Amino acid sequence: MKKISYRLVYNRKKRLNASGKALIQVEAYLTKRKVYFSTHIYVRPEQWDARKARIICHPHEEELNRMLDEFLLKLQYKELEGWKQGKAISLSMLKLDDSDDSYCNFFTFGRKWVECSVKKASTKNNLKTTLTLLHEFRPSICLAEIDYQLLLQFEAFLKQKDLKVNTIAKHLCHFRTFYNEAIREGLVSPTSSPFINYKIKTTEGKHVFLLPAELERLEMLASELSGGPLCHTLDAFLFCCYTGLRYSDFTKLSEENLIYPDHQHVWLVFKSQKTGVESQIPLDLLFQGKAVRILEKYEDKARFFRLKPNPDINKELIRIGRLAHIEKHFSFHSSRHTNATLLIYSGAKLTTVQKLLGHRSIKTTQIYGEVFSQTLVNDLKKCKF
Repeated sequence: MKKISYRLVYNRKKRLNASGKALIQVEAYLTKRKVYFSTHIYVRPEQWDARKARIICHPHEEELNRMLDEFLLKLQYKELEGWKQGKAISLSMLKLDDSDDSYCNFFTFGRKWVECSVKKASTKNNLKTTLTLLHEFRPSICLAEIDYQLLLQFEAFLKQKDLKVNTIAKHLCHFRTFYNEAIREGLVSPTSSPFINYKIKTTEGKHVFLLPAELERLEMLASELSGGPLCHTLDAFLFCCYTGLRYSDFTKLSEENLIYPDHQHVWLVFKSQKTGVESQIPLDLLFQGKAVRILEKYEDKARFFRLKPNPDINKELIRIGRLAHIEKHFSFHSSRHTNATLLIYSGAKLTTVQKLLGHRSIKTTQIYGEVFSQTLVNDLKKCKF
C-alpha cells in the first residue's frame, strides 16, 4: 500500500526575511514527488535543530512545537480518511483539501502570526484584542470569505458596542494587518483584498493637556502629600510634564541615563522605546529645573523610575485629579501633551519641541501649536503692526 512520508523542512529557499527568520514547511513525499505545506511559523536559524526537526531556544518553543505536531497529524489524518474511503492515496488529495484545512481559518492563522511575530508585547495584546472582537462578531471566518460586506458588518458591530471612531479605526487597521500578512504568505491574492475599496474612517483626536494653573494645583498637592501612597505617582507624572517622556520611556530609565557634563547641568539621554530616536533633554533648563528637584527627592533613582502598570497609574491619577480639584479627566500620557503645549505657549520653537519630544516629523509636533488658544494671543502680542 502506498504511504505518504512527511518531514519538517526549515528555510527551503535558503534566505531569511527582513526579521532574520525563515519559514518551517512540511514536505510530503510519495513516489518520487514532493509537495510543500506552509506551517506559517517563522524562526531564526539558531532556533531550529535540523537533526531533531524541532524548535529550540525560543520563548514559546513548547507551544510552537505542539503546533508543528498538530499540523503533521492533520495531514496524516487526511491520508487516513482517504484510505478508509477507498480513495487512491496521492499528494494531490492533500492539495485539494488544502483550502478546507484549519490553517486557512482566519483565527488560526491570526493567532499563529501574532505568537511568532517580533512585535512588542503591548502591540501583540492590542492585536489579540482585535481577534477577540472579531471572534465575538463571527466565531468562524475563512480567509476566502473576507470581503467588503464583511468589513462593513464588522464596522457596524463595533459601532453597536459604542466604541469611538478612532478605536474602531484601530481595530480595522489591525484587521487589515492580518489580511496583508495572509497576502504575503500567499494564502490570498492581493487583488482580492477588500481593503482596496474600503476606507477606514478616523477623526482628529483630542489631546488632553493641563493648563498652567492646573499644573500649579498638582505641584501644591505634591508638597502636601509628601511621601503618601499617591506621592510617587504624582511625582512621576509631574516629572513627565516637565520632560515630555512617555510612560514606556520613563519606566525604562535608570541612573545611567542621567548625564552630568559639569556641576551645574544635568541631561537626560535615552533612546525612545517607540521610535528608536535618541533624545537629549537638559533638565535644569526646562521649567526652572523642576524635574531636577523631583529627582533630588529620591536617593534610589531606580525605584523612582519603576511604576505600576499604566492602567493602575491612570486610576491613581483620577484620584489625584479629584484631590487637586481638577475636573478635567487626564491620563499619564497627558503629561507629554502638557509638556509640548506649555513649551510652545512659552515661546519655544516647533523645531526645538520636536527635538525634545523625539518626533520624527514636524507635522506631529504642529498639532500642539493649535490646541491652546492663548498661544495665538501670545504670538500676536509679539507682532508689530
